[in-house]
Amino acid sequence: MSNVFSVRFVLLGFSDVPEIRLYLFFLVLVMYLVTILGNAVIISCIVYDQALHCPMFFFLGNLSLVDMCFVSSTIPTLLCTLLSDAGYLSFSSCIVQMFCFITFGNLENNILAVMAYDRYVAICSPLWYMSRMRSSMCTALVVLSWVAASAHALLHTLMVTSLQYSGIKRLNHFFCEIAQVLSVSGSDTTSNFSLILTEGAVSVGVPFLCIILSYTFILVDLFHLRSTERMQKTFSTCSSHLITVCLFYGTITAVYFRSSVSSIGLGGRIATIGYTLLTPMMNPIIYGLRNNAMKKAIRKVLQ
Repeated sequence: MSNVFSVRFVLLGFSDVPEIRLYLFFLVLVMYLVTILGNAVIISCIVYDQALHCPMFFFLGNLSLVDMCFVSSTIPTLLCTLLSDAGYLSFSSCIVQMFCFITFGNLENNILAVMAYDRYVAICSPLWYMSRMRSSMCTALVVLSWVAASAHALLHTLMVTSLQYSGIKRLNHFFCEIAQVLSVSGSDTTSNFSLILTEGAVSVGVPFLCIILSYTFILVDLFHLRSTERMQKTFSTCSSHLITVCLFYGTITAVYFRSSVSSIGLGGRIATIGYTLLTPMMNPIIYGLRNNAMKKAIRKVLQ
């Protein structure tokens, strides 16, 4: 590995479209503040309201914490690049940002899978819910999610640090996105991209498969019961989580299932803002508006 202390990354951000940078700055700033405030309110309600001390809201509180960390890993850098022609990061800062972005992005995926399993147990095995989803089990699921996400991020960032870099490297993005960092390396990055396609696909695919299986079992259970009242209650219970899942994976698809050329273009960078900021901003709004218990807790906090 080269002398990393001499390596600097120049984040070009949206320097190619100076006419929209100021408008984009205020839009992103407002969305960022709404995201932090909204998720902070959700966490405060869950901590202070005894009625919300149950597994579903325990996982929701963790999701809100992850959302706050996720947006804070990239959006401050984006705001800096929008105020200037470019942003500058040292090699170590770039690696730390990359690690945080991968960790919290993957962690949100894991928490959504845990929440889907929680809904499956609550609907398909209601009599066994409290014994299966006891506090020790909930804590273990969250800890496992953190460990898995951190190990996933550590593997990829260590692989990046083993490559050769020198001088000043220009990244056509607003943060140290791993594919962009790999593209400016002086080393062979074939193994890195292979790891992204294999281990990366597994780390995202396994939680997604858990979500699909959980809701498949829920649908099968409802089909056998044929109860309209039960279906309405289940939809009310699961709708917020389903909307969040669709929003999360929809924005991921918009970002990472694009061609390599379009992914670094203006559309690709704007889609990345949607992935990193839109979903975390909408989560507290979705749960705050659609969950009656959360509505009552928010009213108590505001009063």
